[in-house]
Amino acid sequence: MKAVAYRKNLPIDHPDALSDVTLPDPAPGGRDLLVEVRAVSVNPVDTKVRKSTPAPEGEWKVLGWDAAGVVRAVGPEVSLFKPGDRVWYAGSIARAGSNSELQLVDERIVGRMPASLGFAEAAALPLTSLTAWEMLFDRLAIPQGEAAAGDALLVIGAAGGVGSVMVQLARRLTGLTVIGTASRPESRAWVEQFGAHHVIDHAAPLAAQLGSLGIAPRYVVSLTHTDQHFPQIVEAIAPQGKFGLIDDPEPIDVRLLKRKSVSLHWELMFTRALFNTADMASQHAILDRVAALVDDGTIKTTVNERFGTISADNLRRAHAMLESHQARGKIVLEGF
Repeated sequence: MKAVAYRKNLPIDHPDALSDVTLPDPAPGGRDLLVEVRAVSVNPVDTKVRKSTPAPEGEWKVLGWDAAGVVRAVGPEVSLFKPGDRVWYAGSIARAGSNSELQLVDERIVGRMPASLGFAEAAALPLTSLTAWEMLFDRLAIPQGEAAAGDALLVIGAAGGVGSVMVQLARRLTGLTVIGTASRPESRAWVEQFGAHHVIDHAAPLAAQLGSLGIAPRYVVSLTHTDQHFPQIVEAIAPQGKFGLIDDPEPIDVRLLKRKSVSLHWELMFTRALFNTADMASQHAILDRVAALVDDGTIKTTVNERFGTISADNLRRAHAMLESHQARGKIVLEGF
């Protein structure tokens, strides 16, 4: 099978940072699906792993944690899918990724692809939807419906992939007032189009901007540069609030949260698959729920850039754009 992979941790402008390779076709076992990958999207985790995690000696490492495709074969214990099913998923960081023609993925972290989307549009959503859903409803335990009316959610870095979905989920499924942050006019417009009630500038003091709106958010989620924003988060969040983060910040002094009795919540959507948790199949249920929300028009795909076919050249361009921190929404690639 064709794949894009690497052997050495190299800067993205190096021609060998990612390479076009041919690898053996994998075979499914247990609860595995063998998926023919039709489209992928690129996430910050791809760039972080490429820069920090070496390939096994003498082997190639395949990245990619977002895909849409068609089930080609199934393992002997599979019960949720059959060959020919169109699926979407984010996979497991402990296994070979989606930048390949064929991929093995456990059926418990796979959903049925939205009927209303093509493969590229669908590939933009799994990882970000799982991250946003788990943060809002599992980690922060925000109630769906109007129960949270009167409270507010601040999403820092709302124009990125996760933020684009989180704003939509919070606005459509809860009663929260949703505030997103964006620093450029085009990013502000992007966040507004997905339903944020207010958009403020994370390049300026957050607490003062929230104060001018008369809002002390009960919930704050930081998606990027948390260490830079942390003092403002502490100042702005409501007493007894909940603070969530997904990035890898420099050390922050969590003791500053004590005075307001603020709780801290990490989200990593790979946790369930990494540890084979008892509720691992909840990701199957989340992806099916999000697919239904897409098909009924509640949630929109967050594709913003199409970089052509799945190749080393195009993936290097995608990684470079993510590393520039200028991306809005998702970058997708389709076909080999």
